[in-house]
Amino acid sequence: MPTAPIAEPALDLSAPPAFFVLADARVPACLVPDAHGPMDAEGLVAIDIVVTHGGIAEVRPAGTPDPMPRIELGGRLALPGLVDAHTHLDKGFIWPRARNPDGTFAGALRTADADREANWSSEDVRRRMDFGLRCAYAHGTVAIRTHLDSTGKQTAISWPVFAQMRAQWADRIALQAVSLTAIDQVLNDTEFQPMLDAVATTGSVLGTVTYMTPALDAGLERVFAAAERLGLDLDFHVDETGDPTAQSLRHIAEVARQRRFEGRILVGHCCSLARQNEAEIDRTLDLMAGTRISVVSLPMCNMYLQDRAAGRTPRWRGVTLLHEMRARGIPVMVANDNARDPFHAYGDLDLVETYREATRILHLDHPVGDWPRTVTTAPADVMGYNSLGLIAPGRRADLLIFRARSLNEFLSRPQADRIVLRGGRAIDTTPPDYAELDDLMEARNV
Repeated sequence: MPTAPIAEPALDLSAPPAFFVLADARVPACLVPDAHGPMDAEGLVAIDIVVTHGGIAEVRPAGTPDPMPRIELGGRLALPGLVDAHTHLDKGFIWPRARNPDGTFAGALRTADADREANWSSEDVRRRMDFGLRCAYAHGTVAIRTHLDSTGKQTAISWPVFAQMRAQWADRIALQAVSLTAIDQVLNDTEFQPMLDAVATTGSVLGTVTYMTPALDAGLERVFAAAERLGLDLDFHVDETGDPTAQSLRHIAEVARQRRFEGRILVGHCCSLARQNEAEIDRTLDLMAGTRISVVSLPMCNMYLQDRAAGRTPRWRGVTLLHEMRARGIPVMVANDNARDPFHAYGDLDLVETYREATRILHLDHPVGDWPRTVTTAPADVMGYNSLGLIAPGRRADLLIFRARSLNEFLSRPQADRIVLRGGRAIDTTPPDYAELDDLMEARNV
């Protein structure tokens, strides 16, 4: 007669003592400074995490004797709170009223523009932004950068809402905002100045969408000059297309080099680079390597949008060249991008899902190595959050604990039963109910 499996005891961290040890955790060595002990075949180290008054007091080799209460993890995987460097909280969760008619990029643009004009009041943006933040919080995210559509009347609507939400969420999720408008529009003072004022007064990041337009170089010069004058970082949506002639990434790198720009620059998407010939790829990457440019790939959104045509199977993955970039020392990361809107019909601002799918789509494995940095330390660095992304003394005990005991187990299942610790205490990981937004979805469908 087969032996019944022994049930694993549940971990109760909802009301832990003031001092305790999370004993025998498995953590990627790249996320533990000065990690003690040998790495296993997946690059994990076994550690004990000493938690006092909600902070990490010490990190020790697993099994280090200590008189404090021990909460035995039994080799479970632990990660620091996750950092999401590219989202669109102002667009999120509008799918029921603003469905993409054909799943294409053009369809997304038309539908999102129409929905913004019809529906994006302060109350609408605030409620949907709060909904998205509660999703991300439940999944274990500790910092988010969101792009805000900054065109026409929307600049005056969304930026005050963002400032309000940043203050309300300050003790749960660190929030940054980036302006979002077409590069052509930065040459229009009526559009550019209100956007620039909103960015500067909130201490945010200056950003635009770049593509091959006759106004590209003039627009870039104006954006870089404004950032230098005001001491701002930059963030660009770049070449979100499969057209190999889209090479605005190279133009950004050239301007950054020529101006010796000292701020941080994050470029997102960069899809067309993967469609160019090797000589053009090398030329662009070599230019980037001498700058402060970092790259974020958005695998879920770009798999949804890129190379889509009715009745035809897509021929490429829509992602950029993270392996080649990393080989040149260019910081790289992955992020969520859009959630349940015309640019991505799915998603829930869950970086665990995004990292798992990025591993499969971009081959971030064999070995996994330091790829876990793509949702932790790499985005934390580009966002200027040096206190995030690592499991180390002096950091808050904001951690994710999984039933998985290895990266292979972690990547093989959705990890819906994860434990999320904030200040060493488990939070409720139930995401908000979609029904909360039903009344917004019924109004003025587009």
